Amino acid sequence: MKYGRLLMTVFLVLMFLVGCNTVKKGQETSKSACKEVVDWVDFMIINQITYVRNSDETMVIKPEQIGDKVGEVNYTLSGHACSDHVSQNGDAAFLPIGTEVRELKGYQSQFRVVAEGNIYQADDNPNASTLGDLLDIEGKVQKVSLESGIDGSRIGDFSKDAAADFISELIPLKYVGFDEVYKKAKHESGVFLRVHLQDGTSFRMVFYPKANAFTDGAFGTEKLKRLIMSQRQQIKAAAGM
Repeated sequence: MKYGRLLMTVFLVLMFLVGCNTVKKGQETSKSACKEVVDWVDFMIINQITYVRNSDETMVIKPEQIGDKVGEVNYTLSGHACSDHVSQNGDAAFLPIGTEVRELKGYQSQFRVVAEGNIYQADDNPNASTLGDLLDIEGKVQKVSLESGIDGSRIGDFSKDAAADFISELIPLKYVGFDEVYKKAKHESGVFLRVHLQDGTSFRMVFYPKANAFTDGAFGTEKLKRLIMSQRQQIKAAAGM
């Protein structure tokens, strides 16, 4: 499978200048079998969709918010897999084997699910046709913010109308996946945006102006680009930047 931006954030710390033999599922990793340490991102693959834990979540998930089971973990990579392991359906970086993955009520399971009390958000969906298929956020957005690319701090918010226009333009964009975006944006600095949802959670989006593309796996329209850059200029000016 294509790892996309998920595995672009996996960092390898090589402890020995020796190759690694992939450990088969069901076997324990031994020091002699895999001579490296892999710093896994907290992800899982369920129903062919790659989810990453939303570390920006700010709400406590109540029992009544948890829906039906959509899958379960059948292999844990951390402590068992080497860096050349090809992840597949049912794999998870840290979640134990047998962990149930359930719906988060209020969202399509293709976008967000719950496992061990944490929200996991879709990072790659091979069945998505539009960004709206990946991100179930229509009618759920509270505001859109501009963040610092240095420390991630909030600089300011889009106007209410601009935020609404941003979402309406974003949702229909054709989903192409991160790999296609990376080909054009890999040497470019991005504009850091944060989408705040009505339930108090949020997530970051990075927009690359020259490539006119989003890390979420879509190329923007000229109208959307003008909107983002105009709001960025106004927000930074108001902040004295």
